[in-house]
Amino acid sequence: HKKSFCVLFLGLSDPDAIFPLQKTKDMNSDDIILSTVFFSQVGIGFIGNFFLISLCIFIFLGGHKLRPIDTILIQLALANCLALLCKGIPQTMVVMGIKNFLDIIGCRVTLYFQRVARSLSVSLTCLLSAFQAITISPNKSSLANLKAKAPKYIIPFSLLCWTFHLLLHVLIPIGMVYPKYNKNITEIQHYGYCSHLVPSRFRAFLYAFVLSFPDAVFMGFMLFSSGYMMFLLYRHHKQAKQIHITCITTRASPETKATKTILIIVSTFVSFYSLDCFFVAYMSFVKISPELMHTSAFVVSCFPVISSYTLIFSDSQILKFCCIIWRSKSSHFDTLKV
Repeated sequence: HKKSFCVLFLGLSDPDAIFPLQKTKDMNSDDIILSTVFFSQVGIGFIGNFFLISLCIFIFLGGHKLRPIDTILIQLALANCLALLCKGIPQTMVVMGIKNFLDIIGCRVTLYFQRVARSLSVSLTCLLSAFQAITISPNKSSLANLKAKAPKYIIPFSLLCWTFHLLLHVLIPIGMVYPKYNKNITEIQHYGYCSHLVPSRFRAFLYAFVLSFPDAVFMGFMLFSSGYMMFLLYRHHKQAKQIHITCITTRASPETKATKTILIIVSTFVSFYSLDCFFVAYMSFVKISPELMHTSAFVVSCFPVISSYTLIFSDSQILKFCCIIWRSKSSHFDTLKV
């Protein structure tokens, strides 16, 4: 089962063999539907995340001060775009029946950035959750001292995350080799657009541990900070209910709204991440099928799509600047008409 361990430690799910470029079969109705779904998912998700990045840049260039949390949101949107491009587009090509469209360098780069984007999503979502937990923590809590310092640590910690993941996942392209350099075909693991050398069972377990341990740590911190935020929201709601301040509690504060939005993003990420891990583990140790491969690829790309539009429609400041842009454009068009 050496090949199954490679699927597990790489976290990939792409069908069939590669080399050289060819179209394996004519598309039937199911293939057309699948390719349309994947193409729409990539397009909608990329537009949403690119809109977030562009809006933050527009706010900054317009002379407005970005919130500390905006720095995290820009990076998360960038990681989402990277995940959609490196996972969604190749998967769409495979569903369309186009095989072997990447050479060995393209395969290495694609798989490398797939895994980097996946790990960055974990660490940046964890950072987002932890920062918001510190922001809404009571002044008398142990986290009160970090409130003023936390914004200063966002950029250094973000740079550390990017550097760490970019260096750590160099292990993935190193383990790949062009099939003609290895005569034993059983030692080569083929994918829809990639091929790599199958390591020994010990090395596979070692790779799986090294690459998965940081993600597990970030997931632990993410769940802890999310649980802490839920506890604070519950306690605030309970206290407000006991005091009967109905005129104040009828409208949630901006901090409460932001916290609920981040909790939605975290719960969405954990749900799709866990579901994808289940599919990868099942295909690694039980059975690999094209249907499960397509399902896993679709699940992986769901979070980049949902998270971007959740932020757009839930963040009052983003909606405010959208209205400003829309009004400025409308007034500009009215002026041209006159």
